Amino acid sequence: MRGARRGLRLASGLALLLVSAAPERAAAPRLAIGRLQYDGGGDWYGNPSSLPNLIDAINIRTALRVEPTEVRVKLTDPALADLPFLHMTGHGTVKFSDAEVRALRAWIAEGGFLHADDNYGLDESFRREITRVFPDRELVDVPLSHPIYHLVYDFPRGLPKIHEHDGKPARGYGIFVGDRLAVYYSYQSDLGNGWENVGTYNDPPELHEQALRMGVNLFTYAATSRPTP
Repeated sequence: MRGARRGLRLASGLALLLVSAAPERAAAPRLAIGRLQYDGGGDWYGNPSSLPNLIDAINIRTALRVEPTEVRVKLTDPALADLPFLHMTGHGTVKFSDAEVRALRAWIAEGGFLHADDNYGLDESFRREITRVFPDRELVDVPLSHPIYHLVYDFPRGLPKIHEHDGKPARGYGIFVGDRLAVYYSYQSDLGNGWENVGTYNDPPELHEQALRMGVNLFTYAATSRPTP
């Protein structure tokens, strides 16, 4: 895929830039992570310690400076326009209004990055709603060569498997807008569970670390691939 090849040429340089929090970067503009509040009955607020832990990891491990508190937004909130990264999760049903469908497509077209994390139960309704947002594009497997798997931490086998449910392998799906990966859907992985405090589940600390590393890659890609106005 042309976008993946182009991104790989940039990946090594970006990684060197981002993993070293040099003092001269301290004055860089601060970024924020949004959590999507949606209708339909799903628990959009799930995994409460996940994003705080991910934000800490990004601030400690990269030169990016992220606001310490997640921003909870609906798709029609004006605050969405300033966010480079929007995370959504849950176990239940997602339902977007027509206005939300238009708002999400417009935000992504302007450079926004959506990370949807299936927390075991989101799959059917997410696929239905993202098809409403992008009826002209398909969710496809993100190739293992894509920089999202290599930008800061190396995942040669792709999305890590954090939580077991049905015994299915973890799959990383995406929607591309031009060369840019604009939507990343982590399926059968439960990254959000992995980001939560160690001990919340019975997963070992090693999986917590793998989940955080993948999350750092996701946000770093979102923050560095956003088109310049």
